[in-house]
Amino acid sequence: MPDPFIIMSAPNGARRLKTDHPALPITPNDMADCAEEIVAAGATILHLHVRDENNMHSLDANRYRAAIKAIRDRVGDQLIIQATSEAVGKYSRHEQMAMVKDLRPQAVSLALRELLPTDDNVIEMAEFITWMSKEHIFPQYILYDEMDYNRFEAYRQQGIFMQDAPFTLFVLGRYANAPDAEKNAQRLKDITKKVRSPWAVCGFGTNEAACVRHAASNQGHIRVGFENNIWRTQTELLFDNAEMIRHCVEAAQTANRSIASINDVKNIFNL
Repeated sequence: MPDPFIIMSAPNGARRLKTDHPALPITPNDMADCAEEIVAAGATILHLHVRDENNMHSLDANRYRAAIKAIRDRVGDQLIIQATSEAVGKYSRHEQMAMVKDLRPQAVSLALRELLPTDDNVIEMAEFITWMSKEHIFPQYILYDEMDYNRFEAYRQQGIFMQDAPFTLFVLGRYANAPDAEKNAQRLKDITKKVRSPWAVCGFGTNEAACVRHAASNQGHIRVGFENNIWRTQTELLFDNAEMIRHCVEAAQTANRSIASINDVKNIFNL
């Protein structure tokens, strides 16, 4: 029997602004309002970005703390809060790791190509992962293409990630229509069908709905949200972040999968 369907929400991301969608959450209070909505809709993990005073991407630990406190004050422990370590072309891998060590988040997302770009970085990354394990920080590793996956799998077999079944996120697509984006997305979909460790996918634009169906019907999990998609159709905006989560619930029901509770997530990952 498949694991319950985990619905992750990525409600803001690093780039979009309220001019893109008026319901995009940016401030700590915005994030708290959003947290209430996505919990009610069925999400159990919130993928969190924070912004600086100019609404630009930030890895400032104090800004994370403010947002996390606002969310916790509103929804308590009903969500696992996953801080992003994304560079967005602004931060070095050492700055990314320094943020994690300062913040000590409950969970964190780590792009393999950013944190472990070459074999020369393996020892340092292994030490960082060991530290996270001791701090009981729950990592998810982000993979963008087949090369990322092949490198990840080789490192996994070497024991770099300190577990046989690390949680991964396969990114199916890009913000812009890059060459071979569709081919790359299909290849990653094919790869997920043979992965035996817990995995999730996210998609872009109106292709997000197809990613939801793929994950629900292939024993995977899903990440949806305004970080990657604000559109219901080519011309209609989604009402809010909760709308796509409700679509995820419907897709899971069609695939005869239950929706993961917060306790389900903790049990799956031994948190």
